[in-house]
Amino acid sequence: MATRTHAPTRREQILKEAARLFAERGFHGVGVDEIGAAVGISGPGLYRHFAGKDAMLAELLVGISGQLLTGAKRRLQEAEAEGGGNPGTPGVSGASGALGVPVGPEAEAVLDSLIEGHIDFALDDRPLITLHDRELDRLRDSDRKLVRQLQRQYVELWVEVVREVYPGLAEPAARSAVHSVFGLLNSTPHLGRPGSLPGRAATATLLRRMAKGAFAAAGA
Repeated sequence: MATRTHAPTRREQILKEAARLFAERGFHGVGVDEIGAAVGISGPGLYRHFAGKDAMLAELLVGISGQLLTGAKRRLQEAEAEGGGNPGTPGVSGASGALGVPVGPEAEAVLDSLIEGHIDFALDDRPLITLHDRELDRLRDSDRKLVRQLQRQYVELWVEVVREVYPGLAEPAARSAVHSVFGLLNSTPHLGRPGSLPGRAATATLLRRMAKGAFAAAGA
């Protein structure tokens, strides 16, 4: 997901190229040999890292779902630590709600942070959005259920934060708003090739404004 500070391992290189090729040509349009060639190893050499294409697809989709959730939880924990959260004291600045979500002014900062994190994903991992849309049903039932479970937890975390920022927003409406904003942010694969965009910073600013505007409209 998005910002990585370490040099990619061979396994990560394989996954990155597999995601790119699967997104460009479709899962069945890419062979193991092509993925191997993209990272400079023989097709059979890939089997030292993955059992096959199905295993790569599963790790890509389960992996990014888990990374998004882990990143969101980390942002909550950081906000709670900075705000001196006191769970179980809702309505008090610096306190925390049911999922450890800061209430009061800190909640808006958490929502901004969540938006930033998802924008990073949407801009830096565009092939994974395409893969999810096209290839999720190719996963084994157990992997597909795990992806859905992780995604539900991610959504509910956002819903909790949104309702702290906009207390008058009912839970179903907040959930609809979150899904709508995800749809907006996850539209990046349809914005054209990376070189045709106005630049990463400008695109991120536009997405940020639109996401915040959508939540504000829902909470008005």
